Amino acid sequence: MWKAESKVRLLFVYCIFGIFGACTATDNPIEQALRADEPALQVVMQNLPEHQVQVLFTEIERDADGSVSFREHSFGLDDNRYFYPASTAKLPVALIALEKLQELEGVDRHSRYTVGEAGEESSFTEDLIALFVVSDNPANNRLYEFLGKDEINLRLQRKGLRARIAHRLGVRDSDSLLTRAITFSRPEGGPLRIGPIDNSPIEILPLDNLLQGSAHIADGSLIDEPFDFSDNNYLPLSSLHQITQRLVFPEAFTEEERFHLSDEHREFVLNTMRTLPREAGYDESVYPDGRLKYFLFGDSRERIPEHIEIFNKIGRAYGYLTDSAYIVDRRTNREFLISATIRVNANETFNDDIYEYVEIGIPFLAELGRQLVLER
Repeated sequence: MWKAESKVRLLFVYCIFGIFGACTATDNPIEQALRADEPALQVVMQNLPEHQVQVLFTEIERDADGSVSFREHSFGLDDNRYFYPASTAKLPVALIALEKLQELEGVDRHSRYTVGEAGEESSFTEDLIALFVVSDNPANNRLYEFLGKDEINLRLQRKGLRARIAHRLGVRDSDSLLTRAITFSRPEGGPLRIGPIDNSPIEILPLDNLLQGSAHIADGSLIDEPFDFSDNNYLPLSSLHQITQRLVFPEAFTEEERFHLSDEHREFVLNTMRTLPREAGYDESVYPDGRLKYFLFGDSRERIPEHIEIFNKIGRAYGYLTDSAYIVDRRTNREFLISATIRVNANETFNDDIYEYVEIGIPFLAELGRQLVLER
């Protein structure tokens, strides 16, 4: 009885929002996937406006000579409707940091560097592994200090990518306009100092959905007003999807649109993106394979099969879950790009850490990935 009623409600939702035209068959694989009789999908589709789902799906085809072509599909896509990108913003920061590093004399990704007067020490190799394998905030923030927000956004703009990276992640004064100085050790020529960099004020973007919810927590107190995302990072799904696409398939884009990475740097990034935490020495009981691979395996603690490779970056904060992934099935030689975001915040209160990530969000993304990728 419940399933029958659910199907009726789903059909009603599809008709109301015009998702499937006049409720007829569709060639859009995302729409087909979302019609699957799976509770993890149905619970979201029955309340679609609340969850603000956006999806991009690219089927990759290769000719006999190895050249690629793309079949693009979308669902709910709206670059003017704001969603919080969370840690997916680390992907462009990482790629642009490598671009800039390549332009400096006498340093590489293995060079040791310190941040600020406290002398916090790292290397780009260590930072990128931590950033991609376990989504480490301090690693991202060190790269942000190296770049500053103005350079990040200028380079993205030059590539034709719509975005605004405005702040660090997970720290107080995250939006400070002044970066901390970076000092590289060099075997020859003495230390190399970058910054501090004084950045321009954060611009307010003309976007929809910047004020969200009915309340939020600030300084430990409940404020009965919507949460304002005006000063937060902005990375629309189309830009995030294209960043992943340009990294994996640079030859499909113009020179101006590409991330200008050496072959070694690009290979290193891709290998790091697909590395599972246990393969990098992290505790598997804390970081199971699916913890940072939402599509297909996010709702499982089992190991990912060896024939499936996922090159991705996830984000999770303020009730938003987002993933952008290049997925390869070595057994069938099929390749896909998927990017999707969903909001799970039933009480409409932000910053209270009460979000339905495990109950709704991750199962939805996992099942969506299975419906799109796995042969049935």
